[in-house]
Amino acid sequence: MSRPFVAILACTALEAAGIALIFPILPNLLRSMAGADNVSTLYRVLLALHALTQFVVTPVLGVLSDRFGRRPVLLLALAGSTIDYLVMTFTPYLWLLFASRTIAGLTAANVAMITAYIADITPEMMRARRFGLFQACFGAGFVIGPVIGGMLGDISLRAPFLAAAALSGVNLFIALFILPESHPAERKPFDWRSLNPLAPLRWALTFRALIPLVAVFLLISLVGQTYSTVWVLFVTDRFHWRGTDIGLSLGIFGLLVAVTQAFAIGPVTRWLGERGTLLLGMACEAAALLTLAFAKVSWIAYALIPLIAFGGISAPALRSLQSQAVDRERQGQLQGVVASFVSLAAIFGPLIFGWIYALSRPDWTGLVWIVGVAIFALAVPIVLTVPKSVGQRT
Repeated sequence: MSRPFVAILACTALEAAGIALIFPILPNLLRSMAGADNVSTLYRVLLALHALTQFVVTPVLGVLSDRFGRRPVLLLALAGSTIDYLVMTFTPYLWLLFASRTIAGLTAANVAMITAYIADITPEMMRARRFGLFQACFGAGFVIGPVIGGMLGDISLRAPFLAAAALSGVNLFIALFILPESHPAERKPFDWRSLNPLAPLRWALTFRALIPLVAVFLLISLVGQTYSTVWVLFVTDRFHWRGTDIGLSLGIFGLLVAVTQAFAIGPVTRWLGERGTLLLGMACEAAALLTLAFAKVSWIAYALIPLIAFGGISAPALRSLQSQAVDRERQGQLQGVVASFVSLAAIFGPLIFGWIYALSRPDWTGLVWIVGVAIFALAVPIVLTVPKSVGQRT
């Protein structure tokens, strides 16, 4: 593998580890700062507010990266993340925590820039494999991150956030001193009207091949929000897990994601094509969610983690199809649009699933997982309109 690709994979793993460190502890931090036990409303509003700013800004940052290069935008995003983690480490004020998350959302183009960078330096026919490695490294970040975050959180509530700030600082160093530019700045005149946050979305809709791909991506991303919104609350309520237990479950998930994405996506894609891989991943994840909804003992939740992790094979296949629908000069804009749809899911996902969970919690905590299965069912007819593989697209 080339040095730039190794460096960008390192950035991916560190980015995921920083996120994973704080994920098991953030609800507890809110409980401490708000002085209340039930913080589901605060938690989902905090997630939605962060996602809202990402939705507005990330497409614009994608356009700017096409014009001025990937590194400047990535450096800005990493600096914003570092500052946000430091604020969460030290602030005693709840309003400042919300303000910091909002500001971080304005610079959070990390994943969009990483995926655009990979598309820049990768031939088309290798993209499914390399996006699989990207997912693997992201999963690897979740192997140690949540375990350490859960353990640190049981010792000191703020320690995971300081550790996340340190990792983000290392990531910033790699991007600044090691990572070369993959998309040199253009010399042609820049159309400032393209900075309209809705302009990249309208541009994406001009590509007929992208419309079903983006729609499926939105639905899958929406289901993905159930985990970030409800997992910690669900396993705490139903199985009475503590921070260490939650961190261990996330660590196992990250390890299995890394293994699956590194070794399974290539063979499965060659065997089934991108569309078949997408359908298989959705089926596995839907089966896991359905079982989880009715699980009565905690070992079942652990047993389902491999199936959920394997379901992640759908993501790199879908990203490969998306990246090949546009030319190299617009990869930043494309990834900005894709990231904006992730943010759109992250706006409504926490609000919808948090609301469903809060309403159903007294009677049945599993309802939210059934809703996820229903969303997968809605996505299947759209997936069937997509060609079986990239090679069939003309």
